[in-house]
Amino acid sequence: MTNPQAGIGGVDSHKDTIHVAVITAIGQPVTDREFPTTEGGYRRAVAWLIEHGPLQAVGIEGTSSYGIGITTAVTAAGIRVVEVNRTRPAERRRQGKTDQLDAYRAARSVLTGEASTDPKSASIEPLRALTVARRSAVKAQQAAWRQIGALLVNAPARLRDRYRDLSEAKLVASLTNTRPEQQANPDLADTMHALRALARRHRALGQEITDLEARMAARATSTNPALLAMKGVGPVIGAQLLITAGDNPDRLRSSASFAALCGTAPIPVSSGRTDRHRLSRGGDRQANAALHHIVKVRMSYDPATRAYRDAHLAKGWTTKAVFRALKRAVAREVFQALAGHCAVPDYSDLRPARRAKNLTLTAAAHHLGVWPARVGELELGRRPNNEMATRYRAWLNAA
Repeated sequence: MTNPQAGIGGVDSHKDTIHVAVITAIGQPVTDREFPTTEGGYRRAVAWLIEHGPLQAVGIEGTSSYGIGITTAVTAAGIRVVEVNRTRPAERRRQGKTDQLDAYRAARSVLTGEASTDPKSASIEPLRALTVARRSAVKAQQAAWRQIGALLVNAPARLRDRYRDLSEAKLVASLTNTRPEQQANPDLADTMHALRALARRHRALGQEITDLEARMAARATSTNPALLAMKGVGPVIGAQLLITAGDNPDRLRSSASFAALCGTAPIPVSSGRTDRHRLSRGGDRQANAALHHIVKVRMSYDPATRAYRDAHLAKGWTTKAVFRALKRAVAREVFQALAGHCAVPDYSDLRPARRAKNLTLTAAAHHLGVWPARVGELELGRRPNNEMATRYRAWLNAA
């Protein structure tokens, strides 16, 4: 049980240094000190905090960025860590801003209860690193594709006509295998050389993206298999939601708080006789985009989602209003998965049952109305689909 007379620590984190402060249980400053952001610096900072203990908690700014190292060290020492938001501009204008002041503010925000959020766990950082690498690779690939198009626009008519009607995949493959050195015209040879370089870059980035997504899928599935089993959630979307929420379920107080974190919770703007809500434009916009993508995917192939859309459009709802309602519903479902309240589907019985009856993937796919590869992915649990699994089991039992 926490000692009510214990002090509270505060940490203002930066790239090269951290400033640590300690206050009493009634908010009086005790002392403060600066440490380097090195492994030895973190050890000395924790030892210094313990010397001025016992401590109720330590408030740290930037627990998932500059403060991740000291957060890990303090947590390992058995001291509770609370995530603290950066100093608000109004406070900086009124009271000034220094590392020392910010460290004391971090401690006092824990004392007053203004800061009460548990920190994100450091184990989510590898997934964030993979996501950042994939995002930059996608942007680079898109840039290469746009540059290919721009060069073809200005290329000689004979060269432009040769590649005009090709799809992206065929165009990249064709340009990758060209031989500019065989061209007699040096101007045409240089243009083709540039196009080949861009096409090979595009292909290499595509392979890099595929490899990164495979690692993201493996890590995200091992972190939260129930989330990856949801309809419309792939490795990229699942990784983004895990990064937004962190892998510590205690940080998520309720589905409403998670919806607010993702910017899908409607905000009341009632006044007088007017009673209405407006769209939230706050929260994590990447998480909001992830929820939007899930709704779009479900709108394409999920009968229940399409039925909901059609029923509410018939009532006079707009398409935007339907999307907002569906995103809020998906946020509740995602929260249940992140909080560990969802059962993980088990498809390990499907392949042995099919083989026991000497049935082929082709026969199963013909009955289910899908491609054989889709059935194989279902059996391996790579593309979960409870509705298809139910029909598959019923067919296997009847066969």
